[in-house]
Amino acid sequence: MSENKEAKEIVKTTVRIIPRLDVKGPNLIKGMSFDGWRVLGTPEFFARKYNEAGADELIYQDSAASLFQREPMLDVISRTARETSVPLTVVGGIRRVEDIRKILKAGADKVAINTAAIRNPDLVRDARRVFGAQCIALSIEAQRDRCGNYECFVDYGRQRTGVFALEWAQRAVELGAGEILLTSIDREGTGEGFDLELTKLIADAVPVPVIACGGAGKAKDLARQSMSVMRMRSLRPRCFTTTMRNRWTRCGCSSMNPGLGAAKIWTLEILIF
Repeated sequence: MSENKEAKEIVKTTVRIIPRLDVKGPNLIKGMSFDGWRVLGTPEFFARKYNEAGADELIYQDSAASLFQREPMLDVISRTARETSVPLTVVGGIRRVEDIRKILKAGADKVAINTAAIRNPDLVRDARRVFGAQCIALSIEAQRDRCGNYECFVDYGRQRTGVFALEWAQRAVELGAGEILLTSIDREGTGEGFDLELTKLIADAVPVPVIACGGAGKAKDLARQSMSVMRMRSLRPRCFTTTMRNRWTRCGCSSMNPGLGAAKIWTLEILIF
């Protein structure tokens, strides 16, 4: 029997708590379905609080950068990176490879691209070639249409694209995206629980980590999301690498190149609130 066949297979649920901080100018804002914003304070203050409370990662999303063609918020990124110890992902205002370079240099660990990636899919491939898939996530903001399909939106949930989330997620992973940040516009800010159908649709279709976003209001929402994906993926498990700060570490084997004799760890889902 080969070493690969003797590899021990382990089913493991990985749940990471990743607060997303929506930023407009110098302010942290909160809304519902990307609308009705109210100012809560400064993003740096809340980033420190989440870091102290045990968050696994942080996501900064600039709510207006893509819409108004603004540059990334490098000063906010730099201050936050100095004052926190968890990985930081930045979303918004990313239009070129050089924008990604500046964001990573300012202290971020990853970027997630939405608007520019849909308008220029080659940006995902180019970014992966320069920085590696571990630094490049695809941000999908999806809403269910009248026919029951999930359509991608851009410009912080403002503009329809006619692009279906399932097909776009699969294509972006082929281009080199190493992770999917998946936001349900219908559930975002409502506190009514995750869109389990949307999460399962995408998580079952791609071999990379999926971060579910939008709708979490109670601890049981995290448990319900995790158990839902666990039941689905127990039938079709996937194996992939998971990210650590500034580097990749292999969990047993990679979905692209399984190692001989390595234990397969099937990581089921990653959650965000």
